Amino acid sequence: MRLLTLLIRVLPDVTALVFVLMVQSLGVMLLWRKPEIRASRTKRAAVLVGLGCSCAIMVLAVLLRFARVANRLSPWWSGWGRGFVIAWAMLSVAWVAAIFLSSWLPPAKSTHSASRRGLLLAVRAVLFGAPAAALAYGTFIQRTRIVMREERIVIPNLPPDLDGLRLVQLTDLHVSPFLSIKQLEGAIAMANETRANIAFVTGDLITTGDDPLDECLRALGKLRGDAGVFGCMGNHEAYVSAQDYVETEGARRGIRFLRSSAMPLRFGNATLNLAGVDYQTPRQPYLAGTEKLIVPGAMNMLLSHNPDVFPIAAQKGFDFTLSGHTHGGQVRVEILGADLNLARFFTPYVDGIYRQGKSSIFVSRGIGTIGLPTRLGSPPEVALIHLCRS
Repeated sequence: MRLLTLLIRVLPDVTALVFVLMVQSLGVMLLWRKPEIRASRTKRAAVLVGLGCSCAIMVLAVLLRFARVANRLSPWWSGWGRGFVIAWAMLSVAWVAAIFLSSWLPPAKSTHSASRRGLLLAVRAVLFGAPAAALAYGTFIQRTRIVMREERIVIPNLPPDLDGLRLVQLTDLHVSPFLSIKQLEGAIAMANETRANIAFVTGDLITTGDDPLDECLRALGKLRGDAGVFGCMGNHEAYVSAQDYVETEGARRGIRFLRSSAMPLRFGNATLNLAGVDYQTPRQPYLAGTEKLIVPGAMNMLLSHNPDVFPIAAQKGFDFTLSGHTHGGQVRVEILGADLNLARFFTPYVDGIYRQGKSSIFVSRGIGTIGLPTRLGSPPEVALIHLCRS
């Protein structure tokens, strides 16, 4: 029975790896068809060795996953091992695409001029080298450089006493082998330097049940906002069944997680009504019953980890929604004006400010990463939001 449970849990990983091996095999077949490969024993051997190494990596990935599920491997080794395999899989797909593209280039013959040969070789080097260089940059440099982002949100008919209100947001922390407590504390220090009126934590404190949730909550206890610190639950709190624990322990540390509840805050003669919900799963109607949380005459603000709720929030009367969840796509490439990232397959609200009628939403890129320890074109951020009348 235990073996069957292990097999079920690793089935998605095995399926993904089989797909990657199929793509890699396609690449090898394309290479094998090239006359210069077939004519050289050394090049044929190199292609076969490359495929053999790839197969070995894939098998190692399955073994790592089995070991993690069976609690035979530390989270650090499991996380980084899985991340390396995902990176290798992405590079494999990119290199197969490079083989397709390079097949359209003319061969660099000795009869060509030196400048033309050099150009053709340089183009091929870029096609194969750029994906690896970009992935390395995103993993070892951009992933660790947390930036401060400032945005102005225009709220029609915003009460004068709320004009210029400063909100600071941390989201998608994913404290794990990919984000240390020290890095989180650095982000919290950045947030505290803004001296915001209110501080927010909008979900996904950790990634798995193996991650240091208590240490994360202790660090978040240092987050400050003049009128308090508030939050909502993300999908990963739900995945590890930690929502009640986070609510209780967060309250002990001064963080109020709003779970289908609201908290009115007074600023002068104006009321900011803060409402929050747990992660809204697509399998159920969004924001069911939240119309009861609306306060007439107040500026109504919703905390929702999932930005897909925005159209419903606008219909129900929320003036402003604060979200995360998407990581801004995490790996994001712009080609010929097209914004390419995986998050766009799941939601139109990926990064930044969106409006519908008089309502607005801000979606933060967040701080952490999942799966692949890489941020590319979507740097991690602490978000400072200014509410404005115009």
